[in-house]
Amino acid sequence: MSIEGIIVATLIVGVTGLIIGLLLGLAGEKFKVEVDEKELQIRDLLPGNNCGGCGFAGCDALAKAIAGGEAPTNACPVAGAEQAKLISEVMGVENEEKEKQVAFVKCAGTCDKTNVKYNYYGIADCKKVALIPGKGDKMCSYGCMGYGSCIKACSFDAIHVVNGIAVVDKEKCVACGKCIKECPNNLIEFVPYKSEYRVRCNSKDKGKEVKLACKAGCIGCMICVKNCEDDAISVVDNIAHIDYNKCTNCGKCAEKCPVKVIV
Repeated sequence: MSIEGIIVATLIVGVTGLIIGLLLGLAGEKFKVEVDEKELQIRDLLPGNNCGGCGFAGCDALAKAIAGGEAPTNACPVAGAEQAKLISEVMGVENEEKEKQVAFVKCAGTCDKTNVKYNYYGIADCKKVALIPGKGDKMCSYGCMGYGSCIKACSFDAIHVVNGIAVVDKEKCVACGKCIKECPNNLIEFVPYKSEYRVRCNSKDKGKEVKLACKAGCIGCMICVKNCEDDAISVVDNIAHIDYNKCTNCGKCAEKCPVKVIV
C-alpha cells in the first residue's frame, strides 16, 4: 500500500471515530438519568449487604427511597445508629433513635429434652421437612426442626444449630429478618437487644401434651403471670408471652417457672 493510501485510511478511521464519539456524547447527554445527590451520599453511608432486611430490593433501592422520603433514615437494620444519624444529617431531618432488635428462637427443645417419633433420613431443609406429616421427627410439631435453613439464610454468621435447635448470637445479629422469613414454624421473632428474659417455647398444646413431647415446653400454668408485679407477662393459647414495653427484667417469671422455659 502506498503512503498516500495509508494517510487516507488513517484520516477515514480518525474522522469516523470522531463522529462516533460526538454521537455517543450527544446521546449520553440526551438520555442521561439525573441522580439525586442526596441519594448518592446516602448510598455511600449504607453497608452494601443488599440483605433486604429493610424491605427494599437492596441498598440502591433503599437509598432512593430514603432520598425520596419514602423510607425513614433508620430503615437499614444493618447500618446501625451512627450511620442512621449521618443519613439524617444528609436529609436534614431530626434523627429518630430506634431500639436495637435481635432475632430470637422460641424453642428450648434440645436433643436431650425433646422426644422423637421416628428417625428421619432425607434432605436437611426445614421447609421441605415441614411438608412431611407431623413436620419432622420430633414429637413437638411447633418447635425447631434443627435442619438449619435459617443458617443458610443468614449472611452474618449469626445463627447456628446447637444440640438440635437454632441459637442466635445476639452480638452478630443485625436484625435483617431473613431467618424469620425462612423458618416454616414461625419460631423466630425480634426482641429488644437489652431484654434479659424470653420465653423459649412456641407450643400451643395444653400442658399434658407438651410434657409428652418435650421436657422444656411451656405448660401454660400461669405461675409466671401471678408472680409478675408489672403485668408484663400473659398466657395466650397455652403459652406465655412477655410484653417488653412493660418488662423491667426483674426475673421473677424465670425464677418461678416450673419448667424453666423462661431464660
